[in-house]
Amino acid sequence: MQTDTRPIAMLDSGVGGLSILREVRRRLPNENVLYFADQEHVPYGPRDSEEIRRFARGITRFLLELEAKVIVVACNAASAASLYHLRETFPHVPFVGMEPAVKPAVQQTRSGVIGVITTEATYQGELFASVIDRFANGVKVVTQVCPSFVTLVEAGELDTAAARQAAEGYLKPLLEAGIDQLVLGCTHFPFLTPLLQEVAGPKVHIVDPSPAVARQVERVIRLQRNVPDREGLVTFFTSGRLEPFYLLVKRLMDEPIRREQVFRVRWEGDHVVWRGRAP
Repeated sequence: MQTDTRPIAMLDSGVGGLSILREVRRRLPNENVLYFADQEHVPYGPRDSEEIRRFARGITRFLLELEAKVIVVACNAASAASLYHLRETFPHVPFVGMEPAVKPAVQQTRSGVIGVITTEATYQGELFASVIDRFANGVKVVTQVCPSFVTLVEAGELDTAAARQAAEGYLKPLLEAGIDQLVLGCTHFPFLTPLLQEVAGPKVHIVDPSPAVARQVERVIRLQRNVPDREGLVTFFTSGRLEPFYLLVKRLMDEPIRREQVFRVRWEGDHVVWRGRAP
């Protein structure tokens, strides 16, 4: 097997993609990883598709300048709006995207009713419609757009009264419809899993796509692995405020994060600039 020390790169509108990063780190601890949080523009959910594609292109160029060997679009809204476009724009780059985990939910349902919670951009995208058409035959799918969940996670409000009130309001129609599977259709949502499980009750199974995405990343890089006995380094970038981002990353990750792993970048037009220059 050829050794490849180039990093895996991940992009998201904010900290949601850390749910994917955690699984990638568990499965591929020897890989170097770049994580990009576009917090200047979070949330992506309410934005139109062309705007999201413009952000995704700029971030992808930045990550390729840092020699990424694969790019994980660790954001359902960005995947829905831009995954096909990114693959066309950068045809020589392998991309791993997100899609709501409807297939396993359909396979596991006993009631014949599953729920999907997501953001507006994902719900309105062709990718979501395609997933429903391919996998939801014979099963009722009840979808709920949950715009405030992203904002709550970005603020670190995972178990506050406001988070509980939002969860109870969003899940009520799904529970009344008789769901027994709850698909998390945004990478921010796994951080609310304890609260969602408490509100939904023990009879509802929560379907988190993070482990499946990590397995797909492993398949994509199987011939481009890093040194097996070397611990991989994670480098974080945010286009938002540095210190709050660092503190939230420390809270949400399952490993120690040092301040020197975290950097701020800024947007200049359609380009991402690091430390006042292109890296």
